[in-house]
Amino acid sequence: MGPTRVRMPASAKRGDVIEIRTLVQHSMESGFRLDNTGKVIARHIVESFDCTYKGREIFRAKLHPAVSTNPFFMFYAVADESGDFVFTWRDDEGGVATTTSHLDVA
Repeated sequence: MGPTRVRMPASAKRGDVIEIRTLVQHSMESGFRLDNTGKVIARHIVESFDCTYKGREIFRAKLHPAVSTNPFFMFYAVADESGDFVFTWRDDEGGVATTTSHLDVA
């Protein structure tokens, strides 16, 4: 699992809808490609992504081999109070990447 990126505002007014963009660097090997010797490259994909806001899940995705390299997600959330967004990616080899971003709500 590679580095992660999250782009979201640091602050918002109560009730604002904020845009959140996330990306994780990952090769997403489908298990269908062959290397230069003709041997199948083993499957290695990100299987799931989830986001929690103040401890409550607000977004979840289950991924499949057809998803491209470096999975990117864009979604929206309503800023109701200050708190942490926790983003978690899990792959099929037990790898986990987690990033936290704080939102201040005025």
